Amino acid sequence: MNQPRSHGLLKPTLSATPRPLMEDRHRAGAFEARVLTLFPAAFPGVLAYGLTGKALDSGLWSLRALDIRRFAHDKHARVDDTPFGGGPGMVMKPDVVARALDAAEAGTPKDRVRWPVVYLSPRGTPFTQARAKRFAAGEGLTLLCGRYEGLDERVIAARGVEELSLGDFVLSGGEIAAMAVLDAVVRLREGVLGNAESTEDESFTAGLLEYPHYTRPPVWEGQGVPEVLLSGNHARIAAWRRAQAEATTKQRRPDLWRAYEDPSDGPEHSDANPREGKNR
Repeated sequence: MNQPRSHGLLKPTLSATPRPLMEDRHRAGAFEARVLTLFPAAFPGVLAYGLTGKALDSGLWSLRALDIRRFAHDKHARVDDTPFGGGPGMVMKPDVVARALDAAEAGTPKDRVRWPVVYLSPRGTPFTQARAKRFAAGEGLTLLCGRYEGLDERVIAARGVEELSLGDFVLSGGEIAAMAVLDAVVRLREGVLGNAESTEDESFTAGLLEYPHYTRPPVWEGQGVPEVLLSGNHARIAAWRRAQAEATTKQRRPDLWRAYEDPSDGPEHSDANPREGKNR
């Protein structure tokens, strides 16, 4: 029986210092991700497949996993405790998490623009394509995966950790969210996608959702392809795609449409005025 590709990668070990999962292939200057988690064996997970997996194999980026539990100094390796003030659940201890963050900081630039430190949290700032683009422009990224009821607030403030949310829902922990963020970021790095232009027409890149796509066969279950896509007229096709993207965005995401209409009145979606982008 063939093992999944991830089993062929160098596995994370339980270490108090970050170690590359792909140490022998990591290129100088390549993007580096450091993940603090209670479950280092969960990585690289799905990131070992597809384009991100090929880029990991070739050293275009590297992944380091730190086991937070290794920074607990008591005999039971305890990483959580009951919340002050009462209430259900447990809270991750500030001293343990701080030691993990400090270890992950080794060898990284102090400038958080060049190397952000992020805690995946439902109460964080929404993760957007513009933020993925900003992260991808840096040298690396540290992601902190919470568990239980979350982190002691003091360590978030003391270490200047940025909180980031994937959406208005709650996960059991930050590991799945961390993989989603890394996938969105790594694919924007130079050399990862076979065709870099493919990112230019994606959803959110110009402040709009993406237009519909069609491929062969030209007729499927009695449904044809819009005539304009078969016309060979690139100007008409571009205009149709722009109109479709605008109509879809207006119908499905009124919040994005408002930001597209007036970029100064909406959340962060693009680094530029969406109306100044190329036709879709």
